[in-house]
Amino acid sequence: MTRAPASDSERAVTGAALGKLEVRAADITRCRVDAIVNAANEALLGGGGVDGAIHAAAGPELLAACRAVLEERSGVRCPTGEARITPGFRLSARFVIHTVGPVWRGGQYGEAELLARCYRNAVSLAAQQGLRSLAFPAISTGVFGYPLEPACRVAVGALAGALAVHASIESVSLIAFGEPTARALHDALQAHLTATQA
Repeated sequence: MTRAPASDSERAVTGAALGKLEVRAADITRCRVDAIVNAANEALLGGGGVDGAIHAAAGPELLAACRAVLEERSGVRCPTGEARITPGFRLSARFVIHTVGPVWRGGQYGEAELLARCYRNAVSLAAQQGLRSLAFPAISTGVFGYPLEPACRVAVGALAGALAVHASIESVSLIAFGEPTARALHDALQAHLTATQA
């Protein structure tokens, strides 16, 4: 099905939402925002990469708070694509929003939609909690194996849509750990900005 061209008002809303996004090379555990987003696993019990770094910086209180999150089913506190929130404890951020990205299995198992849900649900949860500033990593691009460039395109597109709905969120930082991720995020953001101006 062919999508109808965006109207001027739709482009204005999307452009305004994209204007709230920035790409930064930084350590997400040091970001001074209302909440940082953790690329977690379904158990919420810590892991490697961003997840491990956030748990290490937040201190053991974060693991205890995650253990207190009710399980949806055995061993699953946050199903893939959903989001949960805990305090940030020793982090600069007041809260951590945990979301679970999809494991890449070739792109034929709904990975793009599940990844988009991570971003949308994290923004929605932040808005429900009255938060205004967020920092996201590039979810699923580490050990979960999602190819970097398509993951960044999904991230920017999903965030643009979510920010258009949740106008109370004032700023979102896309945090890159390393130059390849920063470049891919920047390129995705520029492509979306160009599309809104066409």
